[in-house]
Amino acid sequence: MEHQFTYRIEAQEAGQTIEYFLKRRGYSRQILIQLKKTPDGILRNGIWAYTRDRLEACDKLTIRLVEKMSSEQIEPVSLPFGVVYEDTDLLVVNKPAKMSIHPSMNHHNDTLANAVAAYALKKGETYPYRCINRLDRDTTGLLILAKHMLSAAILYEQMRERKIQRTYLALVKGKIASSGILDLPIGRKPGSTIERIIDYEHGERAVTHYTPIRTGDNWTLLKCILETGRTHQIRVHMSAIGHPLPGDFLYGPEDTEAERQLLHSFRLSFTHPITKEPMVFTEPLPEDMKAYMNSDSKGDYLYEISDDTREL
Repeated sequence: MEHQFTYRIEAQEAGQTIEYFLKRRGYSRQILIQLKKTPDGILRNGIWAYTRDRLEACDKLTIRLVEKMSSEQIEPVSLPFGVVYEDTDLLVVNKPAKMSIHPSMNHHNDTLANAVAAYALKKGETYPYRCINRLDRDTTGLLILAKHMLSAAILYEQMRERKIQRTYLALVKGKIASSGILDLPIGRKPGSTIERIIDYEHGERAVTHYTPIRTGDNWTLLKCILETGRTHQIRVHMSAIGHPLPGDFLYGPEDTEAERQLLHSFRLSFTHPITKEPMVFTEPLPEDMKAYMNSDSKGDYLYEISDDTREL
């Protein structure tokens, strides 16, 4: 698949090397190496150019990004998922519950990667599967997929710099009446490849901001904003303060109240990697979380619902 990007050099950019100019626009070292190997990968005023060449005002710089690689090892399988937004650079999807995002030993052809491969094939497109943010298999909601290496590089950098804000809605056991911040380090549980624990000695810093939105007889709906992105962060943090998620077989007591941990990626906000426009997406609560709350006639709102939760 090929993508072409054109830049008109402004007066204040004159004198910059092509390499410097492109790096400032998110081109990674890996992309620059590939461009050097691509015929007509870098054109200055229609003529092949070196990355060390210096630009002049009004130059036209054309970049030809060719990706021969695709996710050929991922079997296309038609599976249901929601497409929230799509353009030539990225895809925002709504992942259902009980769907892993990547194939694994026990899940070869029932993952989001398989579903996206089939979706792209149906549209006559091919691109590597690049998932920018991650969700557990049983967590629902919004995910960003990059459709080429430049958008991926820029979005990954936004993640590293914590410029992609992720808001989750979590149903937890018990009543929480006020907002708070959990700053508890998370590490891998010894002897387990999956489970995480609060680990003050070896864990990495993990920060979760939470606000109660609605409370029931023995549950609270929380809005959680992640300052960091550790594996199972919300699940581990909530369990650590005595409010595990219903249905969470790893971090809560065994129960039959829910078939999965009731956690939903509700809102994503970030800057578009190419157009630089602000992007904001929300995805309403899934039906199983609504049903859990509606089963309790005592459900009551604690606060006026803010703008980013008005879809509830």
